[in-house]
Amino acid sequence: MSEAGGGPGCGSPVPQRAPWSLVAATAALCLVSVTSVWTAGAAPMSREEKQKLGNQVLEMFDHAYGNYMEHAYPADELMPLTCRGRVRGQEPSRGDVDDALGKFSLTLIDSLDTLVVLNKTKEFEEAVRKVLRDVNLDNDVVVSVFETNIRVLGGLLGGHSLAIMLKEKGEYMQWYNDELLQMAKQLGYKLLPAFNTTSGLPYPRINLKFGIRKPEARTGTETDTCTACAGTLILEFAALSRFTGATIFEEYARKALDFLWEKRQRSSNLVGVTINIHTGDWVRKDSGVGAGIDSYYEYLLKAYVLLGDDSFLERFNTHYDAIMRYISQPPLLLDVHIHKPMLNARTWMDALLAFFPGLQVLKGDIRPAIETHEMLYQVIKKHNFLPEAFTTDFRVHWAQHPLRPEFAESTYFLYKATGDPYYLEVGKTLIENLNKYARVPCGFAAMKDVRTGSHEDRMDSFFLAEMFKYLYLLFADKEDIIFDIEDYIFTTEAHLLPLWLSTTNQSTSKKNTTSEYTELDDSNFDWTCPNTQILFPNDPLYAQSIREPLKNVVDKSCPRGIIRVREESFRSGAKPPLRARDFMATNPEHLEILKKMGVSLIHLKDGRVQLVQHAIQAASSVDAEDGLRFMQEMIELSSQQQKEQQLPPRAVQIVSHPFFGRVVLTAGPAQFGLDLSKHKETRGFVASSKPYNGCSELTNPEAVVGKIALIQRGQCMFAEKARNIQNAGAIGGIVIDDNEGSSSDTAPLFQMAGDGKDTDDIKIPMLFLFSKEGSIILDAIREYEEVEVLLSDKAKERDPEMESEEQPSSEHDSQDQSAEQITSSSQEADLVGAESPEESSLNSHPESSESSSPAEMDNAANVSPSEQNSNPTENHETTSLDGECTDLDNQLQEQSETEEDANPNVSWGKKVQPIDSILADWNEDIEAFEMMEKDEL
Repeated sequence: MSEAGGGPGCGSPVPQRAPWSLVAATAALCLVSVTSVWTAGAAPMSREEKQKLGNQVLEMFDHAYGNYMEHAYPADELMPLTCRGRVRGQEPSRGDVDDALGKFSLTLIDSLDTLVVLNKTKEFEEAVRKVLRDVNLDNDVVVSVFETNIRVLGGLLGGHSLAIMLKEKGEYMQWYNDELLQMAKQLGYKLLPAFNTTSGLPYPRINLKFGIRKPEARTGTETDTCTACAGTLILEFAALSRFTGATIFEEYARKALDFLWEKRQRSSNLVGVTINIHTGDWVRKDSGVGAGIDSYYEYLLKAYVLLGDDSFLERFNTHYDAIMRYISQPPLLLDVHIHKPMLNARTWMDALLAFFPGLQVLKGDIRPAIETHEMLYQVIKKHNFLPEAFTTDFRVHWAQHPLRPEFAESTYFLYKATGDPYYLEVGKTLIENLNKYARVPCGFAAMKDVRTGSHEDRMDSFFLAEMFKYLYLLFADKEDIIFDIEDYIFTTEAHLLPLWLSTTNQSTSKKNTTSEYTELDDSNFDWTCPNTQILFPNDPLYAQSIREPLKNVVDKSCPRGIIRVREESFRSGAKPPLRARDFMATNPEHLEILKKMGVSLIHLKDGRVQLVQHAIQAASSVDAEDGLRFMQEMIELSSQQQKEQQLPPRAVQIVSHPFFGRVVLTAGPAQFGLDLSKHKETRGFVASSKPYNGCSELTNPEAVVGKIALIQRGQCMFAEKARNIQNAGAIGGIVIDDNEGSSSDTAPLFQMAGDGKDTDDIKIPMLFLFSKEGSIILDAIREYEEVEVLLSDKAKERDPEMESEEQPSSEHDSQDQSAEQITSSSQEADLVGAESPEESSLNSHPESSESSSPAEMDNAANVSPSEQNSNPTENHETTSLDGECTDLDNQLQEQSETEEDANPNVSWGKKVQPIDSILADWNEDIEAFEMMEKDEL
């Protein structure tokens, strides 16, 4: 999101159908005026500290971008743990995530305009030359239309926009002659065949070389796409048309938006998550502002800002009214069913909704933006990062964090709108957490599990395209940027498009006159930017007063009453809704509550009790909503109680020189031995056992005594291995998978089971690593001989003093940073028989986002009598709000499979970084890190 520049003041609202010049002018000055209101009421951050933080952002970008260019380019992305490039088809497939990769140097293109924003004009000029020289857009590879549009097409257009700006200034890019624009046009024509559907909605994927439906294309059979995938094209496609004069791009994008608008649910004015591209039927009928829908709303408002077409504003305001009526439950934003929007569709939120406060700033609705942003910040302060999904009582639902920038984006826009220095402190926290927990020698690694601190060998291109751009702009003053940022609008990937496109090569497409817009209060159309007279009373502490009640909404104990905020009910003394964990089938009061919620209780012949909900039989819509949530909770509780007790994931952290705790491996736990969650962590040097399988008495007890023994999986029971190394004097054990090349990317994590006998005699901790992760420790032993690790329930903070005690002094003091991390075992799981009697496999059961078809709203759950009256404290992992919070939550895990390289002859070899070469990077990294530690990061 961005603002326009120059024009009259903003003391009065912008009219519903304001001339474009007025809209563009007002948007910029509104934010300037708001800032002046706020700086009077709060102590501003000093210019020196802002410059210091800005310089830290520059150094962080250099670390990420430099390592990509050195170790990964021309690959699409950097794998920061193994210091090499990620090439499509040469790494295990990650499913849909890999659809962003097209062998077109994705990270370089996505970073082009970031280089200019960060005043790296020489690097920008060099990067543009590399793109023109090396990038090929005619690869035989299937890519996501959505991702290719926002990242590659948007990156080329953003690069072109700033290239012509620099050329006009007369110092740089004097040789430039619209080459990036010609590449963008070539890519645009390659994407157009995706729109060959009766609806005008694009296919979700396309082959860059062969298009759609041809046998060689290997795509074109899909029937569904997400709303955001089809509705996030208008900015890039319209800009391409305005830049080139080829109107076809804007026309196709408009047609897709028109179709989505026509297919909205008319009674609620909401759209679903996925839609059939041929029939227009909604496939997933849940609706929210997060994954699958998010940027559709964003592009409606921004299309109005960029193109000046008020039909887009009318559509956005209609949707926004529905969002605030049904989805917004301050400070939460919860998905609902489009046909019955009073019923929640899920009890958790995903991280992508963090963009929404920033969009509300552009809309001019500041209060709910402050509330939701503050709630998200409290979650971040608890987990260091925003989990990929978290529940309404703020427990981790999906533990990954791929370094998403949406929260930084909203932080930037809230600071622009309020001028409140509080948001500078929020940005400072983001910088500190990135450096402390995500920084590795070859870049920044995504978090595989925010609870354990383990990493994933992944650094997405959007991290460079968005995160550093927003963080730098947050701390930059106007004179720190070489151009006026307010002459541009940000796309959803934070690429910059100039606002003057609104008057250039305007499309002849007419407004969709067949649409009927919902009649709303006229004031709903008055706003395109904040109005200080209305949004900000003469109280400099206005924003603080909104945040204050939310300060403790997320804390160490599970909050109560936040699942569904019904202030009016609680103020009147009404009881909170019945929770599944409290339900007793023999309690008459509970049975009466069930009846009120439309839930029937049926006694089955086998002694179990079946619960069935019919929403239409509920006493009210609120009771029906409570009934739906009760059924969802009961299904989760019933499923959890049928499973054997499982243990949370553990961490293996390499703490010796030169690792100093930076490498964290998520390890599978054991059902026997020392429980690391209840006892102090075990720390010691590692040693390989002989025999390596640990299935007989060790022949080298002197080597493992007082150390943590490494043993190989297979040939005997896990418990037998543990007894043998314990008898030899080992203080702990790490079992490494014997299946060469196995990785948490392609297999579920093992929880080591006992041997069916009493295992109380095993007193040492035992953990499990896959082969690829275990090789990290084995390689370290070969390189440094003595390697010390920490076995614990979660990663411990790195010790700066330890890092400064010993500096690498030779080329041998380096590490093979090939730490591919293991997926957390903390997902909802069954312990079932594995391939040998010594182990149990963790098979995930992802939670469904909705219990039944929204049209019927009939839900059923079977509960055994013992489950009805179970002690709630025994199931606090899933349901308790009264006991301690736990991080045993469901986590999404994709099944990976190796994708065949579409063109095996292309010369994209893996660039595996030699160990000696990594040393130099490591030394520089340690020196930089020490410097930042001294600066009190």
